[in-house]
Amino acid sequence: MQVEEVDDEEEGDEEMEEQLKKKPNPGNGPCFKVIVTNENGLQASNPNSVFLIDHAWTYRVEHARQQLLHVPGLLHRMANLMGIDFHGEIPDEGSIEQVLQEMWKYNQTYQLSQGTAEEKVPVWYIMDEFGSRIQHSDQPSFATAPLFYMPQQIAYTVLWPLRDLETGDEVTRDYAHGETDRLIRKCVLLPWVPEEVLDVNCFTPEPSDEYYQAILAENKEKLPVVIKPPVYAKDKVFKVFTDIQQVLNNLTHPRFVFTDSEGQADILYNFSHFKDYRKLSEERPEVMVNQFPCENLLTVKDCLASVARRAGGPDGPRWLPRTFNLQTELPQFISYFQQRDRRGEDNHWICKPWNLARSLDTHITNSLNSIIRHRESSPKVVCKYIEEPVLFHREDVGMVKFDIRYVVLLRSIKPLRLYSYDVFWLRFSNRAFSLDDLDDYEKHFTVMNYAPGVTLKQVHCEDFIPLFEKQYPEYPWTTVQADIFKAFAELFQVASAKPAPLGICDYPSSRAIYAIDLMLKWDASRDGKRIMQPQILEVNFNPDCDRACKYHPTFFNDVFSTLFLDEPDNCHVTCIV
Repeated sequence: MQVEEVDDEEEGDEEMEEQLKKKPNPGNGPCFKVIVTNENGLQASNPNSVFLIDHAWTYRVEHARQQLLHVPGLLHRMANLMGIDFHGEIPDEGSIEQVLQEMWKYNQTYQLSQGTAEEKVPVWYIMDEFGSRIQHSDQPSFATAPLFYMPQQIAYTVLWPLRDLETGDEVTRDYAHGETDRLIRKCVLLPWVPEEVLDVNCFTPEPSDEYYQAILAENKEKLPVVIKPPVYAKDKVFKVFTDIQQVLNNLTHPRFVFTDSEGQADILYNFSHFKDYRKLSEERPEVMVNQFPCENLLTVKDCLASVARRAGGPDGPRWLPRTFNLQTELPQFISYFQQRDRRGEDNHWICKPWNLARSLDTHITNSLNSIIRHRESSPKVVCKYIEEPVLFHREDVGMVKFDIRYVVLLRSIKPLRLYSYDVFWLRFSNRAFSLDDLDDYEKHFTVMNYAPGVTLKQVHCEDFIPLFEKQYPEYPWTTVQADIFKAFAELFQVASAKPAPLGICDYPSSRAIYAIDLMLKWDASRDGKRIMQPQILEVNFNPDCDRACKYHPTFFNDVFSTLFLDEPDNCHVTCIV
């Protein structure tokens, strides 16, 4: 039913006015609601009181703009449904922008539990005109849930009553279903009921010890018992058990031989996560393994942020973009966003899943509603988007974003011994950078290896350094790299300062390599000079070393000599700590 606005004079009812101010879809458009018309009402116990709602539009966020542009009638239908004026025949940028903003008040989401990583990326959908007009209530009369009907490969929304209703009663649902905390409900409902959350302190304290215990339990990791660091004969030849093809193909050092028997190995070099350190430490303490217990504190994005913040400042260290965990720090984030908004500061953010690689399900936005709603799909962190990155001039394109990957080798936690491989890798965007077209992947992202039909720009680090210094003569690479290594050192120092599971576990038989992805941004030093500030973006476990082996055949010999033989001297590595 379309709802008419009531004129103030006649009503004179202040409560009614308050209600109207709060109505979920204040737009210029007419207000709709869904009501029961059956003259006998609806009985919750009656099997015929269950309804199916069609979905008008199902899509992945990164395709939304293109679909509104090219799918006939889609923009028209969405604009009508959202109360946006659109009368033209041809989709125009303005109307598309409005739909892309407004759609976060109508979006619902689900994800498939099977298939490839790409297929599991959350899908968003908008219910048809009927479903989209069911309004919110804290005491809803109905509930809804998406249903994927396999025979037709179609999703519907199921709608069922929570209590008996009489004719004329309104059909409502709870837009913050499942949230019981009052503050969190207020935050989750912001897209429909705008409020200032400025009274919340945006400081994000360190999570409790129980939080880290819970992560350990969830990962099913069993911590090792205390062991004495094993001592090996100076000329010992180590048997290596590995399922990593790159190691099998490239490790040629005479002091390592491969074995097919896990039970006879001196070194376990596994691709997948090792879990039972307790058993290993009790039964075979002398066996070395290519992982550390609790290393997920670095490799999972939400943990990386909470651990890195130990390195200082209410906003965390300067080498980490300001990061909030949307599951546990939503009010703090909204408060921070609104404060920046009031001060007129840049408010571009990047939303990332905790644990998906390759930029999957990662979105750049300056829409608060969009970020709040993204929390519903899968666990996410939101990081301040680097609005002023250091750019690199590409002959063919202009000034583009780039990121840098370093491979670091962690030899031990106590004492902390950390090395960096001497070659670093570069990835470039394919289009000139500017703070717009936020859904243009080739402008804002550098991960091109996995996108089909997209060119991958390769520049070797030896060629990159002179080009970089020519573009930025006041910033010699040695000083830039010294700052990068300082950030790495600080990160590993704070990550190893507390005992497991609050820090990486000090297990003497562990060794590991990680890939750290970072960017450089322009910042001001304390005395006001422009500096290039490294920004650590993520730490990757067991990185893909394909390029490393291809261009540097001694890569794994260097890694194994440094980590397992303690012979870094003739290897292409630099000691950081």
